[in-house]
Amino acid sequence: MRYAFSTLGVPGMPVAEVLRLATDAGYQGVELRAHPEEPVHPLIGARERDAVRGQFAEAGVEVLAVAGYAQVAAARDAAGEEELAHELTELVHLAADLGAPYVRVFPGGGDRPAAEADADAARRLAAVAPLAAERGVRVLLETHDSHRTGAAAARVLGLVGHRRIGALWDVQHSWLGGEEPVDTHAALAPHLGYVQVKDVASAKERTPLPLGAGTLPLAAALGTLAREPEGAHGPVPAPEGTYDQGSGGWLCWEYEKRWFPEAADLPALLAPGRAYLQRLLGEGTPS
Repeated sequence: MRYAFSTLGVPGMPVAEVLRLATDAGYQGVELRAHPEEPVHPLIGARERDAVRGQFAEAGVEVLAVAGYAQVAAARDAAGEEELAHELTELVHLAADLGAPYVRVFPGGGDRPAAEADADAARRLAAVAPLAAERGVRVLLETHDSHRTGAAAARVLGLVGHRRIGALWDVQHSWLGGEEPVDTHAALAPHLGYVQVKDVASAKERTPLPLGAGTLPLAAALGTLAREPEGAHGPVPAPEGTYDQGSGGWLCWEYEKRWFPEAADLPALLAPGRAYLQRLLGEGTPS
């Protein structure tokens, strides 16, 4: 397994400092929050993109993903549809320019009827799939907000049916949705890109904690990886063989410091957090 962290945990930090943190704490990748508050986002130009890609290459760290904020299941008028299509296109181009294999998008369906939200999300994701394939990028729908469970995300992904459209499993959101990890994994396994981990005290107290200090079922979630779905309580989609979340798979720590400024600073927690994940996976801790 390979390890990454999100720049959501170090808001506004320059790329060079992020890379120093990654190398010092033993992380192989970084998920870049693609927001104008951050150094890297879709509005930066070609020269800046080349420079960022060069910095990562020199450090020996990978750009795991461009974490965008596009909401593919939201209700939109004609102008909104055009705006979303442009946003998805720009995120795919940014990821490709940085050498990132993944783009993260949200559902954002709100309280819309599930069938309408699913159909719109699938149509919009299918529309960007050819560009993603051309640029060598995979667009991942995160288990989040209106589609926080694996079952809900899989409904959309099953409608799309394209190898360049997949899933990002946010362990916290599937847990908040009341779904057991074995069922989330079963639903997402044919589509899975990578897994986001985090920890909190409870469903009501979501200030980020060091990994292992809260109540999220991280051991159960990680225990489902690198094996075929089994013992699931819900329907298991037909395997597509699109991704093997085993050797070479990614875990990304999304520490929500940007939304909880009172939380402890992430840098000192990174190395212990990676060691904790390694212990859960039975990998041991390298010297």
